[in-house]
Amino acid sequence: MANSTRPQRWRRTEGLRQLVREASLASEQIVLPVFALPGRGREEPVSSLPNAIRCSPDVLAARAEGWRSGAVLAFGVPDERDPLGSSASDENGPVARAVRAIKTERPDLPVMTDVCLCAYTPHGQCAVLTKDGRPDADATLAALGRMAVTHAAAGADVVAPSAMQDGQVRVVREALDAGGFGDALILSYAAKFASAFYGPFRDAARTAPAHGDRRWHQLPLSNRREALRDALLDEDEGADALMVKPALPYLDVLCELRRETRLPLFAYQVSGECAMIRHAAAAGALDEREGVMEALVGIRRAGADAIITYYAEEACRWLNG
Repeated sequence: MANSTRPQRWRRTEGLRQLVREASLASEQIVLPVFALPGRGREEPVSSLPNAIRCSPDVLAARAEGWRSGAVLAFGVPDERDPLGSSASDENGPVARAVRAIKTERPDLPVMTDVCLCAYTPHGQCAVLTKDGRPDADATLAALGRMAVTHAAAGADVVAPSAMQDGQVRVVREALDAGGFGDALILSYAAKFASAFYGPFRDAARTAPAHGDRRWHQLPLSNRREALRDALLDEDEGADALMVKPALPYLDVLCELRRETRLPLFAYQVSGECAMIRHAAAAGALDEREGVMEALVGIRRAGADAIITYYAEEACRWLNG
């Protein structure tokens, strides 16, 4: 007797395909990264990442009404830097001002903030360094705690420590609680790899290291078990959500972490991933919209609850028509 199993029956029409769709994507699951500059009326292009938004807080606030994404993630691009990263916890710094400005225009829009020192130090490392160039763990953790409290005081719903420093989630949680911000959420960059795909971001945020690299604290690209261990340690320290970064080269980590945790799981489609699609489309190698949506659905299928992407505005427009 002939085998009557025909999986293609469900693929025959668009209605049937929609009915049994396993992974869906909605604008509420997409997070828009923005770069906050000091001052007013500033808007600067990023040549390596044309869809990046790098503006002063007033310009970000003016744009906020048109954003369709489910949340926004703010990075600071200060004009002044010092070895201690002092401006990171400035209540009038670009991130704090951006949070207040966006919340004034869109009080219901979840605002997340990046918590790291790389943009605030002249050396571009994610830590305070000693005089002989070594990372000062205690000084770094204290600075990250102060930075998180400053952002929460400005109105951030979520702080996202990205420095990949041991113990950072615990210290940030303690600082938030002590500062009266116990409701602030922590999204940990729990599995952040030492990737080649960060180049355009470092241009946008001006965070390229002045010397050396960040392999001393970011994850080796070859180590899945180590990534899972780091992520679960952050969960134990009090993280409210975990992140895998970058997304596409580490879908195996994302998928396995999804099985290991019940926390919300984010994935960051980083600047290099977005740039690859944009450049390939410009060269006529693929359809930009189709390529973006395939990548985003693939990240969702691997287990991400939400995706941070520089294609946020375009993807939300394509999703909503």
